[in-house]
Amino acid sequence: MAPIPGSGLAKGLAVTLRTMTRKTVTAQYPEVQPELPPRTRGVIGLFEENCTVCMLCARECPDWCIYIDSHKETVPAAAPGGRERSRNVLDRFAIDFSLCMYCGICIEVCPFDALFWSPEFEYAETDIHELTHERDKLRQWMWTVPEPPALDPRAEEPKEVAAARKAAEKAAAQAAAQAASPAAAQGTDAQDTDAREDRP
Repeated sequence: MAPIPGSGLAKGLAVTLRTMTRKTVTAQYPEVQPELPPRTRGVIGLFEENCTVCMLCARECPDWCIYIDSHKETVPAAAPGGRERSRNVLDRFAIDFSLCMYCGICIEVCPFDALFWSPEFEYAETDIHELTHERDKLRQWMWTVPEPPALDPRAEEPKEVAAARKAAEKAAAQAAAQAASPAAAQGTDAQDTDAREDRP
């Protein structure tokens, strides 16, 4: 069916009239901070203790705005006769927020939960070169990361958890059945012995 001529104009005017009748609200920022959604993407905070310098975040970043420097350190053997091992030590971790497009790929690919979204958004600078923030600043932003939201009790159970729970219940049922069968067999043997003893 062909659209009625002028229907687009009527829809636009309806939206305009709806907006005109609403009460205007003036944001009192910066005196009053805005209420941000719980999953706001502001800046990226670094939990340095979890970083193993695996370089996944820097390799996957489409803007190449993450800079990481590290060196190897020899760790002595944990037990006598054991082998020494080497580990990476983080020297520099910086993010250039003038290049970052806030896609969140670095946070998604981090296998050790070292990167998190912070709702902080007041980090404007007068010089674009000052938007490259080093690990000290990223560590400060880490403390502004909100707690993860509580799980919805009505949400569906994850498939992995459900499969593990069913396997555990099945194993427990099998163990209970095996424990019950020897006891039943022993009870039957005892009854047979008593019956034989009662015979003349």
